[in-house]
Amino acid sequence: MGIVYHTNKQTGITYAYENKAYWDKEKQQSRSKRKLIGKVDPTTGKIVPTRPYKKRESSIGERSKKPGPLPITRMKRSFYGASHLFDEIGKITGVFDDLKGCFPDTYRQILSVAYYLILEENNSLSRFSHWQKLHIHPYSDDIPSQRSSELFQSIDEEGRMSFFEKQAKRRIEQEYWAFDTTSISSYSDILSQVKKGKNKEHDRLPQINLALLFGEQSGLPFYYRKLPGNISDVSTVKQLVREFDILGYKKVKVVLDRGFYSKNNINALYQNHQKFIIGIKLGLQYVKTVLDEERENLKLWSNLQTQFGAYGVCRTIEWDYEQERPYKGDVLKEKRRAYLLLFYNPEKAAKDQADMNEYLTGLYNDLKEGRHRDYCAKDYSKYFEVTETPKRGRKIEPKEEAMLAAAKNYGYFALLSNEVKDPYTALSIYRSKDVVEKAFGNLKDRLNFRRIQVSSELSLNGKLFVEFVALIYLSYVKKKMQEANLFEKWTLQGLLDELDTIELFEAPEHGRILGEVTKKQVEIYQSLEVQPPSL
Repeated sequence: MGIVYHTNKQTGITYAYENKAYWDKEKQQSRSKRKLIGKVDPTTGKIVPTRPYKKRESSIGERSKKPGPLPITRMKRSFYGASHLFDEIGKITGVFDDLKGCFPDTYRQILSVAYYLILEENNSLSRFSHWQKLHIHPYSDDIPSQRSSELFQSIDEEGRMSFFEKQAKRRIEQEYWAFDTTSISSYSDILSQVKKGKNKEHDRLPQINLALLFGEQSGLPFYYRKLPGNISDVSTVKQLVREFDILGYKKVKVVLDRGFYSKNNINALYQNHQKFIIGIKLGLQYVKTVLDEERENLKLWSNLQTQFGAYGVCRTIEWDYEQERPYKGDVLKEKRRAYLLLFYNPEKAAKDQADMNEYLTGLYNDLKEGRHRDYCAKDYSKYFEVTETPKRGRKIEPKEEAMLAAAKNYGYFALLSNEVKDPYTALSIYRSKDVVEKAFGNLKDRLNFRRIQVSSELSLNGKLFVEFVALIYLSYVKKKMQEANLFEKWTLQGLLDELDTIELFEAPEHGRILGEVTKKQVEIYQSLEVQPPSL
């Protein structure tokens, strides 16, 4: 047992931890458990014990300490229906209790801002003061601009990680967790993680990257990480695996896009005994070999699954596993069983052909008109030969062999797993990762986070956490709407607007009176598996 020190690069504060080593029989590795002791005084170098978070005082905390419902002192009529929906979702998902446990002084403000972000699509926080006058919400008071900045800065790393841990324990242990990243652009030049990188939307601004974990069955997010903008997808998996261990996530199952594929990442997942399904490129040698052997089988009726409109086969292969063992000074090499799942979709083949034709036409026009797109740089020379002579000028010739080679794999795609060997079970799970891509769209568009507009790292961290909390509520509503086929009748905004018309009237000495709740509104609540409001 010993003491280890860690300095938070953002705050400059050094923390002291009690470190206890032990041997992990399952992983056959030396591990350690750490317990926070306190902060290191920069002047004396002594360890100052950390006070319990619930005893900390701040201007934000003091404002939020309310013994219960405020007494009714004036007449007021407020919109209540949508807030009631979110109150109930908070109880169902455990978000309310988990936030209260992790941020006892500020959880009501966090919830109020989250409600506002969902209900007021694309509006900035400057309009919160106007919104809160007309709505019932958890904090029941205004949060002006200065207070919201203080709120964001009060949300610390310890509280966030504790919230992630609590939420993860509520998820179904057997479900797969979909993991993906996105880029968020920023105008700021003072945020340390804002860097120039490969932007997935081809935005030229510097960016940060955001990694997000979603439950495949629950459809809810429960973990995110903020990354420097110049970090590639393939570099994030090892760190993700380490943080699984820190948070106590055992026997995790992950589904990953092919951008995360690398030999080192697959080895890391095997080493940590984690089940996975990952997309892989057809150009890998072992994939090309098996695919060439299975091309004919992939068009047999017996391998067709009409539900997916695709043909699928599975081949058991041996993965060449490697693990560096510093404590022994060698590299362990073994064969591990894996399942290579191959698919052919005729509709995808037609779409791939149309998309490639459009892409090649764009490349040709760029070359013809002297334009240049950075993210297409390699493909100009891959698919076209450009020559120039004084007499004939510029001549652009297609490289037919390269185009035919690309066309050979139209409609084909592949997955790799160390657990699932049924092609269609694997495909169903893999398609669940779409929830992450849709969540990024919700964050950027509906929750107004396409551009970062904060002035400090602490504000960014706090605002991102509140956006994440809002995303949990939003994801719950959208999943239940899909399950109940409500999108056939409603848009998300239309449904929330319909519920938001329910009023709550407050009058001194008369209490609270709930406005009319229509049959249509009751049916919406029931479809979302939420009890309609009543007093």
